[in-house]
Amino acid sequence: MLKSITGWTLSSIIFIAFIFLMIEVSAEVKEVKSLSSVINEQVNLEEIVLSNNSLIYDRNGDVISEVFRDENRVYLPYEEIPSVVIDAFIATEDQRFFEHKGYDAIGIARAILANARHDSIEEGGSTVTQQLVRNLFLTHDQTYNRKLSEILYAHELEKNYTKEEIIELYINTIYFSNGIYGIEAASRFYFNKPSERLTVAEAAFLSAVPNNPSHYDPLRNSEQTKLRQQWILQKMLEASYVTSEQYEEALDESIVLNVSPKTDLHPDYVTYVHSEFTELIAESEGFNQKLSQASTEEARQDIQRSLDERVQQLFKEGIHIETALDPFLQNLAIKSIHRQVPNSDVQASAVVLDHHSNEIVAITGGKDYRKFDFHRGYQNPRQPGSAIKPLLVYAPYFEDFDVPIQSTINADNVCYKVSGEDYCPKNYGGAQYGMVPLTTALKHSYNTPAVRILDRVGIETAFDYLAPFSFSHVGENDYNLSSALGGFSHGMTPLELTSAYTTFANGGNFQPSYAIRSVADKDGNVLYTWEKEANRVWSQATNDKMRKLLSEVMESGTARRAQVSAPYSGGKTGTTNNYYDLWFVGLTDQYTTGVWVGKDKRSSIAHLNNQAPHLQIWRELMR
Repeated sequence: MLKSITGWTLSSIIFIAFIFLMIEVSAEVKEVKSLSSVINEQVNLEEIVLSNNSLIYDRNGDVISEVFRDENRVYLPYEEIPSVVIDAFIATEDQRFFEHKGYDAIGIARAILANARHDSIEEGGSTVTQQLVRNLFLTHDQTYNRKLSEILYAHELEKNYTKEEIIELYINTIYFSNGIYGIEAASRFYFNKPSERLTVAEAAFLSAVPNNPSHYDPLRNSEQTKLRQQWILQKMLEASYVTSEQYEEALDESIVLNVSPKTDLHPDYVTYVHSEFTELIAESEGFNQKLSQASTEEARQDIQRSLDERVQQLFKEGIHIETALDPFLQNLAIKSIHRQVPNSDVQASAVVLDHHSNEIVAITGGKDYRKFDFHRGYQNPRQPGSAIKPLLVYAPYFEDFDVPIQSTINADNVCYKVSGEDYCPKNYGGAQYGMVPLTTALKHSYNTPAVRILDRVGIETAFDYLAPFSFSHVGENDYNLSSALGGFSHGMTPLELTSAYTTFANGGNFQPSYAIRSVADKDGNVLYTWEKEANRVWSQATNDKMRKLLSEVMESGTARRAQVSAPYSGGKTGTTNNYYDLWFVGLTDQYTTGVWVGKDKRSSIAHLNNQAPHLQIWRELMR
């Protein structure tokens, strides 16, 4: 009886304690966060984004540049991953993948026993899901603490993603040595073909690498890779992923690597595309407006830093940039420059624009140009010499005074008082020609008529006509009579000056020329394009007169050596003081092309003047 009372008493006490404990636990549970919420505070399991290679294409749809930094990856959706690749990883890494919930208790138990026998961590027992979270969120340290985190993360990941989504992420995440991530990039790099064309033997060979990327590096340890490939094929056979016949054929097949390095063609053009892409983002996403409103240099630097980060983020997302590059003209420009300017200390740049579509089809950065070096096509402002006369002098004169093309102008010496000093320009050689037709003045590039015309038009009025061209290095300090002869403080880049000349091909309308046609995401959705809008600079009547004058320059003027057989051709030469720069910008019925020749460190190239390399390059390009 006493034992019975004692038992009931203890039971009552335990029951009361249990009730009290449950009340306390219930109160605490309200304050405790769920495991899912704790993990999601550490990492974002609901949105996993992998970096992807971006591609730049030419006008023919061919890839000219792959853009990536640390991870060379071409992301494949699940339905495009070859089944033989999935089978290889399931057979060797996680045969119960489609059954477990992120971790495999049997595998873990087996790993613990193996580790206990060896008194060290020899096996991990990790599932594909665990390996994925390790690659995405954790380190590769062999500790039980990391292993526990791995299991918890994997369990949560399986709540958010289907098995197909997990294997898709896994196969696009794993490392294949030599900076390669994912099966598609691996197939293209090691075998120079898409993964859909891999044989069973090749798929198993590549699947060997991620287990130990250094040890199974196909470039350095191909024999080791081959041994693991044979083991993988055996596992695939045991799991009935391949037949006996497929197994034997794969074992007998010779593995021949066909390494294809990163595609990186046309460095001159691609360098410019990178610069233009940054400008496109700056314009499209409001960075330019923020920069214009920045009140301090520090604020400008912060905005510029944000812009650069945005550009890099887009490149990591795997964008596709369609360009107007004409590979034939690009290569021809480079070859022609080398042929016509063999001197090691003399540089040159050529720009070819399709003025019908207002596109940059070719642009060179200089002889022996290396990607992202100083680019003479768009980063090198130089004084334009007489090549500025059609834009700053003659077209404004026709537009404001509506003079006939047969008009004459005084080509004798002249002097002006400028800031209390005499400014007395002279023609080449000091010659005086009296009254000459405008056609003669331009085609022989007489200096004194140009200065007289600029004075008559008015300096500010003439420079207003340059405003639509957005010459980035032209300022009010250039507002003087000497600018009629190209005497600018800095001048224009070859791209800027050539682009301005497209006005003569478009009836007096100006529209900037671009290399980028469109930017799309990896699924083909267009993200960015340039907004193209023409700006009338002068009338059709003025433009017709200018085209006549420019054609005279080529027929019987300073550019006779640039003549080509075309329905129309015209242009203007430019030579700066002491022969520091040689220019020719001209147009045909389809293209507007500019050529600059000079030295980076300004000095005379008079010895090249008689050879006229600028005219020869232009002629070879337009011929």
